Amino acid sequence: MNKEPFENYSDVLNVQQLAEALHLSRAGAYNLLKEPDFPTLKIGGRKLVTKQDLLAWMKRHTNGQEQ
Repeated sequence: MNKEPFENYSDVLNVQQLAEALHLSRAGAYNLLKEPDFPTLKIGGRKLVTKQDLLAWMKRHTNGQEQ
């Protein structure tokens, strides 16, 4: 069973979807979006993240692999 992570989500996640996907509160998701190295996509007043960038960010921050 080799499922794609977050396969039930669209390619671009809003704050609510990010919070659900990572099991965070909305405040936690907003805090993550404020991190300098987090791949935030800003469109107007909206903060979004692409699923592909989220997965790459998670991979870089897993098991102390920060770069």
